[in-house]
Amino acid sequence: MGFTRRAAMIGAIAATTAILPNWAVAQSNFPTKPITLIVPAAAGGPTDTVARLIAESMTKTLGQTVIVENVGGAGGTIGMGRVAKSAPDGYTIAVWHIAHATAPALYENLKYNVVQDFDHLGRITDVPMTLVSKESLPTKNLKELLHWIRTDKEKVTYGHAGIGSAAHLCMLILMNDLRVQLKGISYRGTGPAMNDLLGGQFDIMCDQTTNTTNQIKDGKIKGYAVTTKTKVNSVPNLPPLNTELKGFEVSAWHAMWAPKGLPKDVSAKLVAALQAALKDPKVVERFASLGTEPVDPKQVTPDALRTHLSIEVQRWGDVIKRAGVKGN
Repeated sequence: MGFTRRAAMIGAIAATTAILPNWAVAQSNFPTKPITLIVPAAAGGPTDTVARLIAESMTKTLGQTVIVENVGGAGGTIGMGRVAKSAPDGYTIAVWHIAHATAPALYENLKYNVVQDFDHLGRITDVPMTLVSKESLPTKNLKELLHWIRTDKEKVTYGHAGIGSAAHLCMLILMNDLRVQLKGISYRGTGPAMNDLLGGQFDIMCDQTTNTTNQIKDGKIKGYAVTTKTKVNSVPNLPPLNTELKGFEVSAWHAMWAPKGLPKDVSAKLVAALQAALKDPKVVERFASLGTEPVDPKQVTPDALRTHLSIEVQRWGDVIKRAGVKGN
C-alpha cells in the first residue's frame, strides 16, 4: 500500500472518530468517572435500600463511585424517562421494580417503551410484601383486621407509593378479594408513606419487607401478614395472607436497566458487577435481615430480565385493566 493511500485511510479513520459521540470512544477503559444510579422513588424507601446496597458493592468492583440519585414522581415514570433519554454510555443506570411493568397499562402517553427503550441488565431480588397498620389500630391479628376492613370499609384509609407501585398493586388485589373499595392516599414513595403511617396519618399499608421489618420488630407499626405462599424468616410470626384469602400472592421484584444501545463491553462490565454484588456476603446478609435474598444467578442476565419483564407487562396489564385504574 502506497504512502498516499495509507495516509488517506488514516485520515478517514480519524475523521470518523472525531464525529462519534464521546460515549462511543475508548469504551474499553470504562468506567473512568462516577456512575449515576437513578432510583425513581423517594429516598428511604425499599427500592432505595436495595439500590444503595448494590451501589456500594458495584463501586468496589468497578473502581468508580456509583452514586444513587432519587428521581421520584409519577409512579417512577419521571426517573425512568430520564434514563431512557440518557446517553447509552454506562454512566446512567437505574434500579426500579415491578412498577416498570405496570407503567404501560397506567399511562396512555408514556414517553418510552418499557421493553424496547432500555438495555436490560438483570434482576436483583424478589421482595415479599407485608400487610401492616398504624400502631394504634385496635385489631390484634389478620382475621380481626380483615373483619374490620369489611365492616368499616367507608372509614378505612391506606397509603401507597403511587399509582401502579407494588404497594398499590397489593392493595388493589386485597380490595378485589375483600370486595371493598377503600380510600387511598398516594405518596412519592413508601419512605414518605411510612413516615405518615408511623405518625398515624392513615390506617393500613401493603409494603415490602425491606421497609417494614425493622419497624414491625421495634413495635412502631403492627404487622399482620406476608404476601408470599409461606412464612418469611425476617418476620416469622406473620402468617401468609393466603391463609385467609386463598391464592393471594404478590412480590416486588427489583432489577437494573440502562439506556438502550450500550456498547457490548460496557454492558458486560455492568452485568458482571451486578452479579458480583449479589454474591457479596454483605449484600446477602443485609438482604436476609430484610426478608429477601438475591435471585437465582440465571436471572441476573439481560435476556432473562427482558423475558421476565415482557411477561409481567402482560400479567399486570390485565389486573390494572380489570380494576379500571389510570395513572395521574
